[in-house]
Amino acid sequence: MGCYLRPQRLEEAVGALADGGYTVLAGGTDFYPARVGRAPDEAVLDITALDDLRGIAELGDSYRIGALTTWSEVIAASLPPMFDGLKLAAREVGGVQIQNAGTLCGNLCNASPAADGVPPLLTLAAEVELQSQTGSRRLPLADFVLGNRRTARRPDELVTAVYLPKPAGDVCSDFVKLGARTYLVISIVMVASLLERDADGRITAARLAVGSCAAQAQRLPALEQALLGKPLDNALPGLVDAVHLQPLSPIDDVRGSAEYRMEAAAQLLRRSLERLAGTSPGGAP
Repeated sequence: MGCYLRPQRLEEAVGALADGGYTVLAGGTDFYPARVGRAPDEAVLDITALDDLRGIAELGDSYRIGALTTWSEVIAASLPPMFDGLKLAAREVGGVQIQNAGTLCGNLCNASPAADGVPPLLTLAAEVELQSQTGSRRLPLADFVLGNRRTARRPDELVTAVYLPKPAGDVCSDFVKLGARTYLVISIVMVASLLERDADGRITAARLAVGSCAAQAQRLPALEQALLGKPLDNALPGLVDAVHLQPLSPIDDVRGSAEYRMEAAAQLLRRSLERLAGTSPGGAP
């Protein structure tokens, strides 16, 4: 059995990490299933007593989501429409028991290509805060998740929060997931979308991300550019074209072929844009 530490203060936690060799434990929803049938033999740093890392706070021009904030807390929180896509994703993370224990930041640190939290957080322009004994730094989420199970976190660093900038204008957001069944399933493809619009209902900013179609979730800059200036109406789904999917590189596996995933991604993008058009005064009901 390895060493087990449960610090009460952040300074203690980053001090322990400075010595290296610790596996960080938060919600445990990935940690424990990976060790079924055997006792953990590594040094474990349990951060669940660090209450300063809990909760969602509004900070003037941004929101802060602490590293120990659970999916259930995201679902229950009273939040503006920019969070609608993230809330929909939160409801797809396992069952209620997993949502009660699993943390949003743990989902990021796990860095699975099928992590439900990554696409909506990409559309929210999330930045990940990392703390060490030498100080703190922030990284855009796209620079934090480097690939399948790989992140930019150093062994001496602890992820402490995610920061989300407030949008400049009116916002609507969405999340759509395709799996082999409705609930409790790893995604085949998932799409998150966020659109900002002006007083005339025209799109001033667009961010769309696709998960489970590359080693990490990918934004679609060409499609985002094509949406700018367009009215938020039922014509939007027709703008999605195969050329917009070039950042994706899906693989064949037991859940679906690469060809199927590409077609599914296009269809989910159209569906998501259709749903967002329904939030516009001139859109679909």
